[in-house]
Amino acid sequence: MATPSSLLIRHARILLPNGELMTGDVQIRDGDIVQVASEISSLDGDANDREIDANGLTLLPGVIDPQVHFREPGLEHKEDLFTASCACAKGGVTSFLEMPNTRPLTTTQAALDDKLRRASEKCLVNYGFFIGATAENLPDLLDAHPTPGIKIFMGSMHGPLLVGGEEKLEAIFSNGNRLIAVHAEDQARIEQRRQEFAGSIDPAIHSQIQDNEAALLATKLALKLSQKYQRRLHILHLSTGEEAELLRQDKPSWVTAEVTPQHLLLNTSAYQQIGTLAQMNPPLRSPQDNQILWQALLDGVIDFIATDHAPHTLEEKAKVYPNTPSGMPGVETSLPLMLTQAVEGKCTVAQVANWMSAAVAKAYKIPNKGAIAAGYDADLVLVDLENYRPVLREELLTKCGWSPFEGWNLTGWPIVTIVGGQVVYEQGKLNTNVRGKALTFDPD
Repeated sequence: MATPSSLLIRHARILLPNGELMTGDVQIRDGDIVQVASEISSLDGDANDREIDANGLTLLPGVIDPQVHFREPGLEHKEDLFTASCACAKGGVTSFLEMPNTRPLTTTQAALDDKLRRASEKCLVNYGFFIGATAENLPDLLDAHPTPGIKIFMGSMHGPLLVGGEEKLEAIFSNGNRLIAVHAEDQARIEQRRQEFAGSIDPAIHSQIQDNEAALLATKLALKLSQKYQRRLHILHLSTGEEAELLRQDKPSWVTAEVTPQHLLLNTSAYQQIGTLAQMNPPLRSPQDNQILWQALLDGVIDFIATDHAPHTLEEKAKVYPNTPSGMPGVETSLPLMLTQAVEGKCTVAQVANWMSAAVAKAYKIPNKGAIAAGYDADLVLVDLENYRPVLREELLTKCGWSPFEGWNLTGWPIVTIVGGQVVYEQGKLNTNVRGKALTFDPD
């Protein structure tokens, strides 16, 4: 199939960089947006040119999901880079940043290079990979390239990726200036609570073992070290009201934070409905936490949204707690989940696009992404904000084949997803010939 040299999107409701919606046309050539206007004359007539009539649809910047676990290499029975990127395309996610807890761990340049090679061969969307911190790999953390940053598991991890204790953390925070992204849970607190609740097989206990205090202790320590060394810090999947209020009172300009749709929209009541499918790290919290996190997101205390897409098979999830793995898929549902909130008045479409695209590109210094404007990369998604459709298990493209939001009736589903000027998803069908590119990250 020939790749269009030019693409013209007509009659879309276009979200402009200033947050306004304008009905008009967008012209794309060689992977870039070249013109945005109320009306653009027809293309020159090359046989490979294409027009898309987007009447009734809304055009948004493609989603940049800054925290996913795509399981390749080593755990491909749960997901792999091809299946995950197919799910991304269906969900309007045109770029992702993936985490290092694969097998082998992404803790060296060689492991990073291997992932980049695999992605170049398999990924339908754009990609970047974090370098994982251990107690021993400081040289790799300083030199690995290209990477959006260093991932530190302060808790909820075992093996070399668990970096607990202030002394080991300080060695990383005090060296270099690369962004540090933390999974902030206090491992000592978690282990103490595991002993207290030993013997329970109720998955709801998970939220008590890895409680709000475990998250708050770790976030406080990360902030302390960040302030001591003026080190760029990003707090992954913020989950508690206490952490949000801590940041509200004292958030240095070089600190950012994210929240997942599940920590906004699900809470501990989900254990009764979907059991271990609701189990994740950090765990789901109370309805009050939901409310405080929402307000922090609306106020800019929390900067953007990530899915923490972390799939496990239904067979694995069917085990008895605590032998069940933590994590849930999310890339296919995150955009319609958030756009449904916008349509229902909780926020605006412009805010959703900022949280899921522009703010991520800014935080990770990803050039030319996150806006619909001339000169930007043509990573775009056309969504339908007029009609609602339920989340159906049989329609999911993630290899794990389930969603914690199954049955939810959502609007804002992607109709067309464009990566690098190429249509990768359209009306339920994938173009698996499209390949994304490795993301670049501007130096500090």
